[in-house]
Amino acid sequence: MTMRALSFGAMADAYEQFRPGYPVELLDLVLAYASRPVRTALEIGAGTGKATRLFAEHGVSVTATEPDEAMLAELRKHVPAGVKTERAAFEELPLGKRYELVYAAAALHWTNPAGRWPRMAALLEPGGVFASFGGPIRLADLELAQAVQKAQAPFLDTDEIPSPDGTLPEQAMQWPGTELQQSEWFTDVRQAEIERRLTMTAREYMDHLSTISAYLILSAADREQVFRQIRGVLPATVELNADLTVHLARLRPQE
Repeated sequence: MTMRALSFGAMADAYEQFRPGYPVELLDLVLAYASRPVRTALEIGAGTGKATRLFAEHGVSVTATEPDEAMLAELRKHVPAGVKTERAAFEELPLGKRYELVYAAAALHWTNPAGRWPRMAALLEPGGVFASFGGPIRLADLELAQAVQKAQAPFLDTDEIPSPDGTLPEQAMQWPGTELQQSEWFTDVRQAEIERRLTMTAREYMDHLSTISAYLILSAADREQVFRQIRGVLPATVELNADLTVHLARLRPQE
C-alpha cells in the first residue's frame, strides 16, 4: 500500500468528524440493482465506518475490514452491535467465505490492481454484487476553487486522487467501471450519480482538508503553511459539490 493509503490513522478522529456520511439514496440504489435481498456484505477499507453504518442500520450483516488499527478502533466506537470487524488489507482477506455484496467506499483505489478482480469475484456468492462509490468534494464556486488551487500550488498540484487507469475526466465511463467492463469476472456494469450539495464554514472546510491524504503526507511545516494560505482566501462559508459516483457490477455466472 502507498504512503497516502496508510496516512489516515493519525487523523482517525478528525476523519470521523469531518468526512460526510452516505445518504440513504445510495443504499436504495445498491439494493435495487441487486434485485434480491442482500443479507451479507463485506466492506473493503471501511475507514471509520460511515458506509458500514448505512448498510448495517438497514438490516445487512456487514463485515468491515480495514488495515489501519486506529481507523478500525474509531469504527468500533460508532457501528451498530453485530457488525464484524477485521484488521486486514483487501489483499490479505481469506477467501473461504463468500458474501452477497462486496463494496468499497472511496477505498478501492488503494487496493493492488494485480489480481484485484479475480480476488473480488472469489469473495462473492454466485450472482453477488460488487459496488464502489465515492467522489471528490469540490468547491462549487469556480473562482474560489481557482484561488484555492493557486494557494496550494507551491506545495502540491492537486489534492485529488488521479484515475488509477488513466481514464480522462470527460470519458463517459469512469474507473473502476472501465476495468469492470474488461473483466472476465463481472457483467452488467453500471455507473450512476447521486447529487450531493454541502455547506461548510471555512473552519469546517479546513478541518475536512486536514483528512485528505495529499495534505497528510506533506511535512508538518508545509502543511501548516499551505493551510494558512488556503484559509486566507476562504469566505466565512463555502458551498461544495460532493456528488457520489457509483459503480455496480454482478458476478458473471461461471461455466
